[in-house]
Amino acid sequence: MNEDNKREIWAVGGGKGGIGKSLIVANMSIVLAQRGKKVILIDADLGGANLHTCLGIPQPKATLGDFLSRRVSRIEDTIVETGIPNLGLISGAQEILGAANPKHSQKVRLLRTIGSLNVDFILIDLGSGTSFNILDFFLVSDHGLLIVIPEPTSIENAYRFLKCSFLRKVGILAAQYDVKEVFDTVLDPKNSRGIRTPFELFDEISKVDEKVVDLLQKGMEEFRPKLILNQVRSENDIRIGFSIRSACMKYLGIQMDYLGYIYYDDIVWQSIRKKRPLIIDYPHSLAAQGIRSTAESLL
Repeated sequence: MNEDNKREIWAVGGGKGGIGKSLIVANMSIVLAQRGKKVILIDADLGGANLHTCLGIPQPKATLGDFLSRRVSRIEDTIVETGIPNLGLISGAQEILGAANPKHSQKVRLLRTIGSLNVDFILIDLGSGTSFNILDFFLVSDHGLLIVIPEPTSIENAYRFLKCSFLRKVGILAAQYDVKEVFDTVLDPKNSRGIRTPFELFDEISKVDEKVVDLLQKGMEEFRPKLILNQVRSENDIRIGFSIRSACMKYLGIQMDYLGYIYYDDIVWQSIRKKRPLIIDYPHSLAAQGIRSTAESLL
């Protein structure tokens, strides 16, 4: 276990596919393993698992889907060796139609079991989109990492992802404090007041019950996502990360940490084509240095 005897869960998401999320999380897990930490990498992209390819190993026979469907009783039986000391992989389900939308009971069982794994770090590679399954993994993690590339569509999707995460978090807290009816009423699409931002949401709820707003705001203080900007090519691209952080505070009231950036690097496609981890084969490349720096910033 890590130094403070506390297991840490990092969930890595992004608003869209094709942003390098899987490559980054795979190599971050190697960085931790190389530091002597016991790490489990979980491919929770249930409809399109590909972390085994990033690590250069065959597709595992037992997957997360086998655990969800109870074909395997212990999640430990789905862990495969990666050939990298201290790093194990739990691959995602390949039965796309059945596994992409696990039942609530399956999801609860999975979240509880993941939290009981006897390791130092658990890194979860989330799928793209804003389904409740993805948002719940992001919200239960110790660190929710959001990967963005400096392109308009990626930035827009990241903003949407954060807004949906915020509303999901508030909704869970509202149910916890038994005020979900108030929350649902305020967010009703037929509500003529048209709630567009978290500020407006809290303002409307305060008109119903000010104490509820205090409880919700206090509970939201722990929601502090981390931003990693990928495929950076210029100083202007680097500054986009700061702009995203400022916009999240201004329009969503969300405190976000800008962990760092990873330069665009032609060596990445060579790593992908060879099906070999970037950190291992090209440890001194710009991309590898950026991944290592962002991972170590969380330690």
